[in-house]
Amino acid sequence: MTEENPGTGILPELLAPAGDWECARAAVANGADAIYFGLGRFNARLRARNFTEADLPDLMNYLHRHGVRGFVAFNTLVFASELEAAAAQLRVLVQAGVDAIIVQDLGLARMARKVAPELELHASTQMTLTSPEALDFVHQRLPLDRAVIARENSLREIHLFRATEPGSVPLETFVHGALCVAYSGQCLTSESLGHRSANRGECAQACRMPYEMMVDGELRDLGERRYLLSPQDLAGHEEIPELLRLGVKSFKIEGRLKTPEYVAAVTRVYRRAIDAALAGQPSPVGAEDRYALEMVFSRGLSTGWLGGIDNQRLVHGRFGKKRGVFLGTVRSVGPDWVEVGLEQALAPGDGVVFETGEDPDQEPGGRVFEVRGDRMFFQRGKIDRHRLAVGQRVWKTDDPHLAGRLRATWAAGKFAPGTGERAVRWRVEGLEGSAMVLRDLGSGVEVGSATPLRAAERRPMDLPFLKDQLGRLGGSGFWLEALEVALEGDLMLPVSELNRMRRALVERIRAEGVSARVEVGGERSWVDLLPERDVPGKGAVCLSVLCRNDAQIDAALEFGVGTIHVDFEDIARYKDLVKRFRREAGGGRIVLATPRIQKPGETGLFRIVERAEPDAVLVRNLGGAGYFGKRNLPRIGDFSLNVANPLSASFFMEEGFERLTISYDLNAGQVLDLLAAAPPEWFELTVHQHMPMFHMEHCVFCTFLSSGNNVTNCGRPCDRHVVKLRDRVGQLHVLKADVGCRNTLFNGRAQTGARHVDSFLKAGLRHFRVELLEESGAMVHQLLGCYQALLRGELDGDEAWKRVGAEARLGVTEGTLADGR
Repeated sequence: MTEENPGTGILPELLAPAGDWECARAAVANGADAIYFGLGRFNARLRARNFTEADLPDLMNYLHRHGVRGFVAFNTLVFASELEAAAAQLRVLVQAGVDAIIVQDLGLARMARKVAPELELHASTQMTLTSPEALDFVHQRLPLDRAVIARENSLREIHLFRATEPGSVPLETFVHGALCVAYSGQCLTSESLGHRSANRGECAQACRMPYEMMVDGELRDLGERRYLLSPQDLAGHEEIPELLRLGVKSFKIEGRLKTPEYVAAVTRVYRRAIDAALAGQPSPVGAEDRYALEMVFSRGLSTGWLGGIDNQRLVHGRFGKKRGVFLGTVRSVGPDWVEVGLEQALAPGDGVVFETGEDPDQEPGGRVFEVRGDRMFFQRGKIDRHRLAVGQRVWKTDDPHLAGRLRATWAAGKFAPGTGERAVRWRVEGLEGSAMVLRDLGSGVEVGSATPLRAAERRPMDLPFLKDQLGRLGGSGFWLEALEVALEGDLMLPVSELNRMRRALVERIRAEGVSARVEVGGERSWVDLLPERDVPGKGAVCLSVLCRNDAQIDAALEFGVGTIHVDFEDIARYKDLVKRFRREAGGGRIVLATPRIQKPGETGLFRIVERAEPDAVLVRNLGGAGYFGKRNLPRIGDFSLNVANPLSASFFMEEGFERLTISYDLNAGQVLDLLAAAPPEWFELTVHQHMPMFHMEHCVFCTFLSSGNNVTNCGRPCDRHVVKLRDRVGQLHVLKADVGCRNTLFNGRAQTGARHVDSFLKAGLRHFRVELLEESGAMVHQLLGCYQALLRGELDGDEAWKRVGAEARLGVTEGTLADGR
């Protein structure tokens, strides 16, 4: 590759995922310029195999030998008790020669600049940098070496980042793979429903599950469309030339949970697409390439949000898991055969599935035994013909021949296991009745057998046998170049003991290598980044309330709450609401919430909030943090800023924030850790709420209640209908749209921290908030009365829990605050 991005002076980069060693080899062999991978607990794909600290030196050596860079995904929130562990991992990354880290947590980013300045700092898409204003706010304070912008940014919006201008932050964008339906860094669904935080790498993929739609209290029949929140996968190869023209530096492939065959196929296609675009040639991506992309993993492919908002195309709703290539529809069914109007080639051994409308895990399918014309035959008893019907759609889910061709790209030649990794030469020695010694001739370290050698009764341990057993080093970062055998006589050991010795020697070699390394840059302390904390004060306890409609504001004013936060879909009403509040409140404060997301060209929304002249602004995004920092308006940071540790809290407080809402990812114990590590007066806790789970660009109202594509032609069904989604366990969740037509799905069951309030008060916390959703005026009075009594010590936590639960139709839960999760 010899040409540069127009206007940037930087070579474009193809960035591939690597969930394990084989994926790393597949990426390198098929043209990746860099790979990204996870390490330990601080990465957003804990279910991937990932790598260990011991793997790092060999992995980075392998990558650099092939001219490929390696980035560590350090892209989760970090809790107060984990900061030292995070600093220790940063030092390990520097030692191993890692090129960059991909970071979500702003506190961790500050730490990295202090502890590991050798590492490039890339802002993860989890940081929710959705606008130039958000990027500028962060970059001016860290700074950044690269920013991964939101998947939801269109080509038109990417243009507004001005990435071709001198001094701009290099941009990275996703071009292929799964699309999260929620904005990255803003999904609380797994946390709320299953205590598995997406911001901690434990996403349970609730968006891929089926839902039913309740419209104005009635079940809406959507036919076969049940996967209402599951987008098709992104395939942006057609947009590569335009992305290059816009100055995008890095083209990212999603998929650290995918197979090496997926990594190989997708990397190969995008390598060719980028090279052709740089050379000014037409796209080389043809039918065979599209077949490979669909075959290795596909829920259906689209250009996602790159071309703008097209809700009908984004989510078809028919399935939420991998399908592959569409073969055709069933024409007829026999005892052990199915006739299909085939639209793609089919061969014996291929895998197929029949779309019957059942749960995808229960749908019939299997491997084809024989193909005769349009008939596919199965081994007798492998397919239940009674579950099949004429007209059902048939998908090809596996192509062993394609998989074999893809494996060949990295399994042989210069990318084969061992090449580019560390070669080792070992020696085996011993005699009957003594321990066998396995020695590494390079380092001199050795291990002995736990049992003595004994005479072989059948096959002795000769050189071929030992080389086969001891050479099984796949994924270890080593390969056995040579083995010397110095055994006296025909001897044997159990295979299990040989395996143990092989693993033990590898660990000894690694330990020897680590102890011999020099600490890069020496010890650099991050402790001076911690805020000073005095003894918790005994100031007045404050209860505020967030209202979402006029009736709730009426009830809050009647109750006499000192601070009212307002979060209305129609923010044009804010100015009149502020005037009304000042007429009727007789004091107190009114705080206006910004939208949770701000995209390029949307600073006008901030101006509407500003012109309403509130007493303060509830800031929900990084663009708003920068915008209102330049105005004479107090700022309260909301939960969506993801403040989870004292360093991220300091980041915002040093910018002049009045107070910060504690991240919803913290349980009660972690909240107490935060209060012990930073001044408690910095924080506010939402003590009662319906958790805002999914926050998404995808508009469910538009997709399933209109034939339109976006707000320009949908007819705004969100203004006319009350919509709830029912999940697989029967729980109803409330769907709302905001001023930007972005949807939020709120947990139908309220969460309360009543049982933990006493501990929080003792730790010095003084600001608590109740967030309303659909509560009536009468219920607002009851809720506020209960929490006010709790904060005054007139109720204990258990009694408050009971009262709040009795008022809620579905009861309450401790939700994300529950300890021990």
